[in-house]
Amino acid sequence: MKKTIAMLLAVVMVLGLCACGSKAPAETTKAPETTAAPETTAAPETTAAPETTAAPTASGSVYWLNFKPESDEALKEIAALYTQKTGVPVEIVTAAAGTYNETLTAEMDKSNPPTMFVVGNQAAVDTWGEYCLDLTGTDIANELSTDAYMLYDNDGKLCSIGYCYECYGIIVNTALLEKAGYARDYIKNFATLKEVAEDVHARADELGFDAFTSAGMDGGSSWRFTGHLINLEYYYESVDDPAAWTSCPAELTGKYMDNYRALYDLMVVNSLTDRADLANGGFDANAEFADGKAMFYVNGNWEWSSLQEKGMKAEDLTMIPYYCGVEGEEKAGVNCGTENYWAVNAEAKEEDIQATLAFMKWLVTDPEASEKAVATFGVMPYKQAAESANPFFAGANAYLANGCYNMWWATNYQPNVDAYRAAVVSAMNQYNADPTDANWEQVVTAFINGWAVQYQAANG
Repeated sequence: MKKTIAMLLAVVMVLGLCACGSKAPAETTKAPETTAAPETTAAPETTAAPETTAAPTASGSVYWLNFKPESDEALKEIAALYTQKTGVPVEIVTAAAGTYNETLTAEMDKSNPPTMFVVGNQAAVDTWGEYCLDLTGTDIANELSTDAYMLYDNDGKLCSIGYCYECYGIIVNTALLEKAGYARDYIKNFATLKEVAEDVHARADELGFDAFTSAGMDGGSSWRFTGHLINLEYYYESVDDPAAWTSCPAELTGKYMDNYRALYDLMVVNSLTDRADLANGGFDANAEFADGKAMFYVNGNWEWSSLQEKGMKAEDLTMIPYYCGVEGEEKAGVNCGTENYWAVNAEAKEEDIQATLAFMKWLVTDPEASEKAVATFGVMPYKQAAESANPFFAGANAYLANGCYNMWWATNYQPNVDAYRAAVVSAMNQYNADPTDANWEQVVTAFINGWAVQYQAANG
C-alpha cells in the first residue's frame, strides 16, 4: 500500500517538478544521512512566482541553525538581503558536517537558542518535539505544494516541514555512452548495464575512458556504498513488507544482498582502480568523471554544480536507477528523499517566532531569495519557489512521469549510523582485498546482523 500511495502521489504531482541542484562541494563534504525519509518523494507542483514587494518590516530576530555546510555562504547572502529589506536581524550558524545533533543540543542550552532548526525524522520528533511550534495553518506550511514532507508528533502536532529534497543513483556521461556505441536510453535494467560496463572496461584503452569511477572506501566516499547503494536492499525489503517499514525495523531479512553484491562487484571490477586498492581512499571520483576518464559515477544531484563548473553540460548528463536484477526493475526510478525539515522553536520569544515565520515565508515566495535558495538547496517543495535546471532532477522527473516507482530513502533508518557503517566498511575492505564467498558473508553479517545489533543498542 505504501508503495502504491507513493507512486500515485508521484504521478499526480510530478508534472510540476522544478529541477534544481543542491550545490555541494566535492563528495568528501556530503554528510551521511542520519534521518529517515518520507515514504513519498513526489515532485511538487510549482507556479511562476509573482512579483513581490519588499518583505514587511517586523520586530524580533531570526537565528537559523543550518544543517547543510555547503549552503552556508548562500544562506548568509539571503540573510543579509532580508535584513537590508526589513531591518530584521537574521543570524546563520552552520553546524560542521556530521555534527548537527551535538551542535543543536549545545545551542538549545544557550540563552539565545535557534529560532529555526532541523527536525528530520520521527526519531528527531521524539527528541525535539516539545520544542517544535505547531506549524499547522501557518503561512509557510500553506505555501507547501505537497503534504509529502510533513512530520507530526503522536498528538498530531505538525512539528517540521521539508524545505528541499535530493536524489541519487548512477550518474551517466551520455556523450561517452554514445561514443562507446550505445544509445542514450539503452540501459534499462541490470543486464544492459552489465553489458555496457563490461564492454567499456574491456575497451578502455581503445576508448580512452573506463566504465566506473573509483569507489574509494575512505570516509569521504564510502557513504556512497554503505549508505546510498545499500538502499536498494532496504527499499526492496520495504516493498515486500511495507508494514515493517513504517518505522525503523528491528531486523532485516537480507533477501536482496545478492542483488547488492552483483551491482557492487560490477562497479568495482569495471573501474579505473583495482578493488584491492580501494581501502586506501584518496580518490577523486568527481574529477575522474568530469575529466572524462569514466562514464559512470555513483552519486547524487548535489554534484551538478561542481560538474558544471568543471565544464560538463546538462545535455551530456543523466542519472539512472540502481539496476540490480530485481524482477520488474525496468520500471524503477532513482532514489529521491530528504533529511531537511524546518522546525520553529516554540520556546523562543513571541516576537522572534513571528519574525522567523515571516522570514520563512519570504524565503520561499520572494523571487530573488528563492532563486538563491534553490541554487544551493535543489528542489524546494513550495508553490512559488524558483525553478532550476539541474539535469538529475529532470531525469528523476522523467522517470516518475513515465510511471516508474521512486526508491524512497529507506537507508535513513540505519540505526547508530556511524558505528553501523564503520563495521560494514571494515568487512567490505576485507572482501575487496579477497573477494571470496566467505568474505562476502562477512559483509552480509555486517549489514544484516549489524543492523539488529545497532537497533538494540539504540533502542534497548
